[in-house]
This record gives sequence, C-alpha cells and structure tokens, in this order.
Amino acid sequence: MNQNHKLRVAVLASGRGSNLQALIDSCRSGEVDARVILVISDNPAARALELARKNSIPATVIEAKGYHSRHEFNTALADAVERSGADLVCLAGFMRVLSEAFLERFNGMIINIHPSLLPSFPGLNAQKQALEHGVKVTGCTVHWVDRGVDTGSIILQDCVKVEPDDTVETLSQRILKQEHVIYPKAVQLIASGAVKAPVR
Repeated sequence: MNQNHKLRVAVLASGRGSNLQALIDSCRSGEVDARVILVISDNPAARALELARKNSIPATVIEAKGYHSRHEFNTALADAVERSGADLVCLAGFMRVLSEAFLERFNGMIINIHPSLLPSFPGLNAQKQALEHGVKVTGCTVHWVDRGVDTGSIILQDCVKVEPDDTVETLSQRILKQEHVIYPKAVQLIASGAVKAPVR
C-alpha cells in the first residue's frame, strides 16, 4: 500500500502507551498497512506523549479540567481527531468513556483493547475480576466501540492461562504482552478490508 494511502490512525491514551508503541512498531515494520498520525492524551504526564514525540508523531494534551462540561471536552477531542484526517481511532488505555456525540461523529471508526475475554469482565480491573472469579483462562479483546462499556462487536481475541500463583500484576503483564500482538493484527484486518465496522 502506498504510504499516502495507508490507514491513518489517531491514538487516544492516558498512560504508559505500550499498546501505542506496539502499533507504531508494527506500522514502521510494514506488518500493518497504517500509520499513526496523532496521539491525544487527557493526561499531560502520560508516557504515551513522550513516545509519540520520540517517534516524530504529533501529540496533543486535551485535559477534561480545561472544559466546563463533558460535552465540551468530547467536542475538543473530536475536533482534534477530525483535523488530523484520521480513518480510525484506537483507544489505548484511554481512561475516559467517550460521549455519545463523539461516537456518532466517528461511527464505525473507533476500536478499543480490553484485558479480558469479553463479554466476561468488562469495565475496570478486569484482571482482578478474573482472579476473583477463579477462571483458568482469561485474555484480551479488540472490539468496536459502541454506546456501552466494552459491549461493542468483537474483532479479535487471544487467550492467556491463569496460573495458580498469579497476582493482578503478573497476570496483567502476561495479558499486556498478548495485547501488543493482537492490537496491530486487528488494525491490519481493518486496513486490509477483511473486517468492517458493524452497520448501525
């Protein structure tokens, strides 16, 4: 695919940005026919911003506290994404639920990665939920974002065995390794046209 016609990806991240780095690396290697064109964070201390700058990717901070309402904050996010010309929005540890107005504006363009085998253990602390329920297998899921929390159509999943001596930290680390594998694969499925957003 010609560089100018690669899928243009905007990444929203609140923290360390390890999934962002996995996406950047897979795009650079040619494994994924896409390029990350913008990183947005709601946290000025997010390592994701530093990773973006190191990789010469435009990065911007949009903090919720700078706006009078959730609607204004989401409008600012949406405006920034729209200006970038992104074809796909990837949530990579973005710790805010996007408003319905944002979702409508980018209908069929937003995906997320979640550290469980959805529909099991949606929401926060999925790894802790898995351990508390005593499951033997958990994993990670890439899904389309809809109006619910972690309820959108599933694109790709991978399993991670739960070890008897696992803690939240050890389980989280192994799941994260698999996230770094399947998130780029999911983006490539979209870039190649093999997967399309569900019709709403």
